[in-house]
Amino acid sequence: MTSGIRFDGVTVTYGSNTVLDHLDLTVEPGEVMALLGPSGSGKTTALRAVAGFVRPASGRVLIGDRDVTALPPYKRGIGMVVQQYALFPHLKVEANVAFGLKAQKVPKGEIPGRVAEALEMTGMAAYAQRYPRELSGGQQQRVAIARALAIRPNVLLLDEPLSALDAQLRSGMLAELARLHRELPDVSILYVTHDQVEALTLADRIAVMDKARLQDCGTPQDLYRRPRTEFTASFVGNANLLPVTVGEKGATFEGVTLDVPIAEAASGTTATLCVRPHLVGLGPGPNALSGRITEVQWRGSTHRLYVEVGGHRVKADVRELRETPPLGGEVTLHFAREDAVLLAAGVTDG
Repeated sequence: MTSGIRFDGVTVTYGSNTVLDHLDLTVEPGEVMALLGPSGSGKTTALRAVAGFVRPASGRVLIGDRDVTALPPYKRGIGMVVQQYALFPHLKVEANVAFGLKAQKVPKGEIPGRVAEALEMTGMAAYAQRYPRELSGGQQQRVAIARALAIRPNVLLLDEPLSALDAQLRSGMLAELARLHRELPDVSILYVTHDQVEALTLADRIAVMDKARLQDCGTPQDLYRRPRTEFTASFVGNANLLPVTVGEKGATFEGVTLDVPIAEAASGTTATLCVRPHLVGLGPGPNALSGRITEVQWRGSTHRLYVEVGGHRVKADVRELRETPPLGGEVTLHFAREDAVLLAAGVTDG
């Protein structure tokens, strides 16, 4: 069976509550697709529909060219990793990894080799004889991933797999998952997260979810550099979203005419200007905006400045300043034309 996942008009309801609303989405064979969104957006429900843990009220779920909508989970050829590891505490690591193989009735003689392969792939070969309680959180998560990989799935489902780890472990596991993806080029991965860094780091494409619906979908670079909606701009990365009035050659913000791309926006209409904070510079320059500093946050290599411009707060991430500017001080910010994106006002979904 080929890999790849297709949601064909999938709707999931609990009573009168729609938790996933007519999802149409294709994950290509070998692709990492991140489902990114806030709590309650429908992303985990979509993953559970692929796993077979929820039954759609309407629509179909296909894995490869096979309609699996009515199949039980164990017949779908999937591996799944959840945030709480779900290891059996009374079984050693190798027995935990072998569990899925035994459930699938893999011939006894094949199991040790498959277990060793999966543990080697996840860097856990030296821990085969330990119990889960003897492992760190990151190590337990590696075992959970090894267990999912041991069955050689066509589709790997990852449900917030790193959320229980601290920041340093999470960074290391992200690198490990990226390496695993390179070693398993034919496996389609559906990765559910609310963490934009995980999505930007790992995914080939990101599907942005909100209010039970797919809001946007594209490569991380496209969604970050050229978001189509205010929601995407604010959820994929950080953004300044400023209300502007479109003119013939630019846009006006608080009485200042800005040189920004207006595409086909009609003169006189209102729109939202999106500029990423790290693309806002301090001092004179193109598209200069003057305002008063209301907050300064030191972030190690950068300072984030919050500047009030005509009643609107503009964020600027600038290289660490030798002297912290005083609160209430007047400053000038600027940004380049090519770093600005104009969004149609009121457009919140795709």
